Amino acid sequence: MNTNSRNAWILGAFFTLGTIAGAYTLGQQLMSIKALERTVQVKGLSERDIAADTVIWPIKFNDVGNELTALVASVEKKNEQVIAFLKLHGFTDDEISVSVPAFVDRQAGYNDGNPNQPRFTATSIVTVYSTNVDMAHGAMQKLLDLSKNGIAIAGQDYDSKAEFLFTGLNSVKPQMIEEATRNAREVAEKFAADSNSRVGKIKQANQGQFSISDRDSSTPHIKKVRVVATVDYYLAD
Repeated sequence: MNTNSRNAWILGAFFTLGTIAGAYTLGQQLMSIKALERTVQVKGLSERDIAADTVIWPIKFNDVGNELTALVASVEKKNEQVIAFLKLHGFTDDEISVSVPAFVDRQAGYNDGNPNQPRFTATSIVTVYSTNVDMAHGAMQKLLDLSKNGIAIAGQDYDSKAEFLFTGLNSVKPQMIEEATRNAREVAEKFAADSNSRVGKIKQANQGQFSISDRDSSTPHIKKVRVVATVDYYLAD
């Protein structure tokens, strides 16, 4: 074997060994990466029942009459009675607003009605916007007093139902996110234990959207605040 052939053989051997060593190292790295990518995705829940802190309470009433001027005066008087009722129960002028009354002529145009019925109808709404929810509840229990004074309260109309709000979400967000994340880890640890693994670090997390709803139809002033956190954890043997 001449010198050139021997050198080529040696170079080829080193190249082959290097290729084998590189492939082995790459294989080990891929196995390591694959091991790192063992993850589990879990969801953690946090729920709380929280009292509403704001009430929007529209008090709507209807009135009728054959003389428009007299009907306007009647509506104005009844508005004053509603406002007096609300102030009697503790509400202030800043919490009370009166919408412009709506008047309908039943004999005008397509509203042509029965001549035996009053010609004009009127609708008025007095609205309470307050953070004193308990006081509003107390006044609602006494609303029948207005009906006794001849004010026809439209309590079942869609635009006359009280609306209760919870506006303090930011005050409970941190604790609820922490609780949801803790709950998610407990679920992950249970899964890991069942699969003979252990929970590692968080790969990624999504806190999810907060939702606020009535606890039930009977207690709209109690809100159910809910958040679901989605967390991906690494798993290790």
